[in-house]
Amino acid sequence: MARVIRSKNAGPCLLTFDLMLPDEATFSYVSDRIATLRQKVAIAYGRSENEVVVLAYAPALAVKITLPRDVVSGDIGDRDVYGAQQHAPLLDIEL
Repeated sequence: MARVIRSKNAGPCLLTFDLMLPDEATFSYVSDRIATLRQKVAIAYGRSENEVVVLAYAPALAVKITLPRDVVSGDIGDRDVYGAQQHAPLLDIEL
């Protein structure tokens, strides 16, 4: 449903995902299912629901998802310093 999905760091310990939706009807559909989306994101990223924040932002027809990184940005074992390649698990989520 999303036209654009991107990921990035929200500080060294958090990832944030932006889902830009194409129109108000799609935004409304997704906004009405925020709890389900939060649950599915938690499962996809192996997190508890308490670690996942999902916010709908109507002026941009967007949804922002934030969760802790597995490894602190730039630390040993970090494979994506900028958090720019972490969105793939979102592609399998259906609402």
